[in-house]
Amino acid sequence: QVQLVESGGGLVQPGGSLRLSCAASGSIGSGVGMDWFRQAPGAQRELVASITGGGSTNYADSVKGRFTISRDNAKNMVYLQMNSLKPEDTAVYYCSTFRSPSRYWGQGTQVTVSA
Repeated sequence: QVQLVESGGGLVQPGGSLRLSCAASGSIGSGVGMDWFRQAPGAQRELVASITGGGSTNYADSVKGRFTISRDNAKNMVYLQMNSLKPEDTAVYYCSTFRSPSRYWGQGTQVTVSA
């Protein structure tokens, strides 16, 4: 069983920054890939960023150059640094990992970008 808890969301002005954190507990190790998804009102959940156990990263085109995913395996933590935020980044952000045969989700943290 894997438990994921996100934190760090909030209200920020356009152009601002936020850092999301995901605390993982349970059966998780340095070889596990971790993901950040987001879901805006009325929209489907979308993959924002991924990081492999080896530290390779991948980003959605909409966030490339603005968001950075990272991990601290010793602390079982995953982070999403979000810079140059735009109103269209407003969504609930979810930390997630796939451990066959299930995908695990955190409860989500709200990010609102508004003046």
